[in-house]
Amino acid sequence: MKLYTRTGDKGKTSLIGGRVDKDDIRVEAYGTVDEVNCFVGQAVTQLDPSIFQDLLADLEKIQHELFDCGGDLANITEKRELKLKQESVEYLEARIDELIKEAPELERFILPGGTPAAASIHIARTVTRRAERLVVSLVKTDSGESEQPLKYLNRLSDYFFALARVINFRLNEKDVEYERSAKVFRDGKRKGE
Repeated sequence: MKLYTRTGDKGKTSLIGGRVDKDDIRVEAYGTVDEVNCFVGQAVTQLDPSIFQDLLADLEKIQHELFDCGGDLANITEKRELKLKQESVEYLEARIDELIKEAPELERFILPGGTPAAASIHIARTVTRRAERLVVSLVKTDSGESEQPLKYLNRLSDYFFALARVINFRLNEKDVEYERSAKVFRDGKRKGE
């Protein structure tokens, strides 16, 4: 199998159902989802299985779902059968609720960082937010686009925030509060939610 095809040398790429410019918003969206997956993979290499077996199982599941999400975004056929399902969103919500209970209560914004794995997850979180913004633009321009990837990415970024905090907590690394932050969280949730 050859890794190069030369078919993209003129700035076009293939999707499921057609070809588009490589700077198309759809390509930007699924390419950013791929970036998220890479940062998740980096974090996986930094987590000790004896401490984080449950989280490693989550992250492997998420990596598969990110491939599903990217595939759904790359599909421009008329009959789009999505691989990413609502159950994935619901699973993330359940896991977020569990993770919030494990980490210490939070009142203020925190600085991204702590342990190397938590820092990688914070990067994955912010890249997920970028992917989400791109999918918002895509949904606005394509009336046939499903909002399922958008919902998934929205929950995933919240999951990553909770996950980074739990990683630091299990490794006895305290989150550093943003020193000029007002109290913005109540009962582990942002005020107003």
